[in-house]
Amino acid sequence: MECSFTAIDFETAHPQGWSICQVGLVRFEQGVITKEMSILVQPPDNYYWYKFIEIHGITPHDTLSAPTFDKIWPLIDPFITGQVVVAHNGLSFDFPVLSKTLAYYGMQAPEYTKHDTYRIFKQNLKSLCQFHNIPLHHHDALSDAKACAELYIMHLDGKNNR
Repeated sequence: MECSFTAIDFETAHPQGWSICQVGLVRFEQGVITKEMSILVQPPDNYYWYKFIEIHGITPHDTLSAPTFDKIWPLIDPFITGQVVVAHNGLSFDFPVLSKTLAYYGMQAPEYTKHDTYRIFKQNLKSLCQFHNIPLHHHDALSDAKACAELYIMHLDGKNNR
């Protein structure tokens, strides 16, 4: 069983994949949470689309004094590079967003093992959390990452019980 992994979620300020405005990260070591991070990030030019503000509630005011992604990358890199990383809808959203953001800042995307709980469960995060009674404040990056981690653990436990 992969007892050590990182669950991650990104919120973005607009449709461009390099516009991360919040990072949520949960690190599990041997099945125990060892690190949680919720980091507000100032997207380039602190520019937001109103529709995205309506989704996650993060505004330009919230990130006015926040660091840019290139400044927070050293904090999260150890939890991603060479690790097993899980995200809900990660293959379609979170993993490409990370790659595009790193490219925007002239940084190289790391190697890591990617797992997508949407592909595993084939349902959206909100529905899965309601069904499995997992707490969720949807579109808060840390809450989404925690929920994704719970789902991944359920998946691993299910694999072990077969």
